[in-house]
Amino acid sequence: MSSTEKYVGDMPFREIADTFEKIELITSRTQMTLYLVNLFKKTPPEIIDRVVYILQGRLWPDWKGLPELGVGEKMLIKAIALATHSRESEVESLYKSLGDLGKAAESLKKKAEERAKKAVSILAFMPAKKELTVNHVYETLTRIALAQGEGSRDIKLKLLAGLLTDASPKEAKYIVRFVEGRLRVGIGDATIMDALAVVYGGGAHARPIIERAYNLRSDLGMIAKMVAEKGIEALKGIKPEVGIPIRPMLAERLSDPKEMLTKAGGKAYVEYKYDGERAQIHKKGDKIWIYSRRLENITHQYPDVVDYARRYIKADEAIVEGEIVVYDPDTGELRPFQELMHRKRKHDIHIAIKEYPVKVFLFDLLYVDGEDYTEKPLPERRAKLKEIIEETDVFQIAEYIETDNPEELEKFFLKAIEEGAEGVMVKALHRNAIYQAGVRGWLWIKYKRDYKSEMTDTVDLVVVGAFYGRGRRGGKFGALLMASYNPEKDVFETVCKVGSGFKDEDLEKLPEMLKPYMLERKHPRVVAKMEPDVWIMPALVAEIIGAELTLSPLHTCCLDVVKSGVGISIRFPRFIRWRPDKGPEDATTSQELLEMYKRQLKKIAVQ
Repeated sequence: MSSTEKYVGDMPFREIADTFEKIELITSRTQMTLYLVNLFKKTPPEIIDRVVYILQGRLWPDWKGLPELGVGEKMLIKAIALATHSRESEVESLYKSLGDLGKAAESLKKKAEERAKKAVSILAFMPAKKELTVNHVYETLTRIALAQGEGSRDIKLKLLAGLLTDASPKEAKYIVRFVEGRLRVGIGDATIMDALAVVYGGGAHARPIIERAYNLRSDLGMIAKMVAEKGIEALKGIKPEVGIPIRPMLAERLSDPKEMLTKAGGKAYVEYKYDGERAQIHKKGDKIWIYSRRLENITHQYPDVVDYARRYIKADEAIVEGEIVVYDPDTGELRPFQELMHRKRKHDIHIAIKEYPVKVFLFDLLYVDGEDYTEKPLPERRAKLKEIIEETDVFQIAEYIETDNPEELEKFFLKAIEEGAEGVMVKALHRNAIYQAGVRGWLWIKYKRDYKSEMTDTVDLVVVGAFYGRGRRGGKFGALLMASYNPEKDVFETVCKVGSGFKDEDLEKLPEMLKPYMLERKHPRVVAKMEPDVWIMPALVAEIIGAELTLSPLHTCCLDVVKSGVGISIRFPRFIRWRPDKGPEDATTSQELLEMYKRQLKKIAVQ
């Protein structure tokens, strides 16, 4: 009888601890795979999912939204002290000297066992210690994680101390590290999949089958159990399932539009790459799930998006993908990703919804009403997406063009930057342009700024136009068209449209301030491509700050100087204050902005 045959549907936990110890001592990934192969060969199919989760350093996939262990360092130290009959100060001291709480637990367990061996008279009457099994360890850790509410701290401590009491020194080391979230063995999903392919698929040729199944279901434990119990053929039939996130398709990166189109097959969709949170939205009847690009369940952060999805996805079951972006309801302008961080709050989410409203820009369809769309080419996915989505101002298809022209691609890129996006995605259209879940390839190519250079200096710009606002700014001015001064030509060249940074009192005063300078048509000293709702005589100067200087096809500051057809603009401009002490000719000159842009490029070059 083998050492594991007496454990029906279970296995000694020491098998995992021994594997961890061996892996810690090697540097070869090939050897690591062999150790996992040996472990899986010993593992009963009934528990292989639990073994895989432990190897991953988790109890379940993150997307399930179940509680974490909730055990802090102080509780761990207390549990180790109880399990080894040591003082907490002794545990802390050893931890400090070793720098590893797992090793501290192992050392103290050895001392405790040595003390017990010396007490021969006591040992003679003690029952033999029961060996820890994978099921017992996993189920105890699960009970610790699920203990919630009043008295849960005492329950967690009692369960953990009991587990460590029954553990061998080596097992205690890895249990403590698991609870800490620091297994330190570096086993990745790819290595686990390689080992599963060898044991259950007959070799490396089965690896793509396992990987695709994992990419569609995002639960390696479940995939392992399915292949162990039903064989590799069972994985071939896996399709997306609503409520289970699909690992997102990834993109390569290039900076040459011509090369991008060549890689994409000559012609491509070019769509805005919004500066927001990538989201996979699942709908099943009235039930909605939202998952982040890291497959975390973020549904609670976006009750407004849940409402959009219920109302505007015209299918009973669907999985769509898009970008959630903060916008200014008064101006319609898109805001930076950082402002989405306010949506992370667990309480008062209704306040965050009002202060940081969002729009959803959809760019892909992965599944609809029983049909897997990941295997279909992009044009077919996009056509079906348009068919099932009722587009509104807050829930719409991402802006895109179809082109085979590098110059058109470049101008669309600059337009995207100008309008608050962080760049564009270039996506292949040919028949093999499927949705490659979890894979990075040349079907999608990212074209964006490779840097984030904050403007260190403010600039003084002249008001040359005004735009009426929306929302609570409806009927009032909500944004201004700003220009630099070109003393050589004695003209004012537009730089940006600014709608952020104004206080309510600033907005209230705008009509009165602007009224003396309103014009029926553009002032002859103003050079502009953009058309405001009202033209303003160059007279008022404001101090402006922004994220970075960028190139824009919409503005005329230094037009054609850096690159044909484009001028210099400010990304994410923000109003600071009025400068009544400055006249329009005292404003920042176009040449100054050009020099600032060149300095920015030099700074990037040395980064």
